[in-house]
Amino acid sequence: MPFKLPIFRKKVLELLSSSDETKVMHVSDTPESSYRFIDGLIDRIKPDYIIHTGDLADNIKLERKPELKPLYEGALRKLARVLKGSGATLYVVPGNEDDPELVKEFFDDAVVAPGSVVEIEGVKFALGHTWRDVVNLDADFRLYGHNFKLIDRGLNGVLGVNFVLLPSKQTYRVKYPGGTDFNRGYKMWRGL
Repeated sequence: MPFKLPIFRKKVLELLSSSDETKVMHVSDTPESSYRFIDGLIDRIKPDYIIHTGDLADNIKLERKPELKPLYEGALRKLARVLKGSGATLYVVPGNEDDPELVKEFFDDAVVAPGSVVEIEGVKFALGHTWRDVVNLDADFRLYGHNFKLIDRGLNGVLGVNFVLLPSKQTYRVKYPGGTDFNRGYKMWRGL
């Protein structure tokens, strides 16, 4: 069943899907519940590049619960199918909740270290998991996630799926579906 989207989101998606510019898509801190949504965005927008800035299965807190590694590996397998199946050029930065060896196993040469700067069509993108990884790097855009912090020239992938159009450098954000923060463990139920 397709997601029901607010009118504003529909307009942004129409604009992005009809653009002839190169499309860079940025996600971060993705719980498994968001994979179907991300797959739908990829199918509709057809990004040329996809950048994931860590915590690839953010509902599985591997850093705190290493015994969940088999579940994490299964989630990584699902996400790899989605991202690699897109045909886009991938860049993946491991986050604090990731197992770097498994990320490398599933994403091969797409894996880059936090603090890397990549150039796409003459535009520099600093890639990190946290804002600290990118804040002092010389780049047109600083891509990161991990928390809700905002920085100069930063695009935070926790706040939504970011798109950058090139060469115009126009940016757009599409909010994750409702409940994503809860599935990340960011918002806990209070009361009854």
